[in-house]
Amino acid sequence: MIRIEIVANHSVEENILEALAKENAGKYYTKYPSVFGVGSAGPRMGDAIWPEENFALVIWCEDEEARAISRAVDAVKKRFPNEGVKIFGLPETLPEQEGSARPPEA
Repeated sequence: MIRIEIVANHSVEENILEALAKENAGKYYTKYPSVFGVGSAGPRMGDAIWPEENFALVIWCEDEEARAISRAVDAVKKRFPNEGVKIFGLPETLPEQEGSARPPEA
């Protein structure tokens, strides 16, 4: 399992969701509707000085789906190169514990 995090300006949120749907990936996600911070595209603080805001999607998936998500995000990044679209992938690292909520392997 891989944890994918997508962080982007609200202006491309619909484009990212459409690109994910086109790749048939990222159907199940957690959305953080307002994310503030400073990245290479500049500050996004949602205030009077830096009014733009980002959103974030977190998706747990297998390798194949992660590649499809990456393709979708790359397509949006190419279309909107100045909107600060970022994608990060983190491998699952916690040891399995008896009685954990993790679903059984198929």
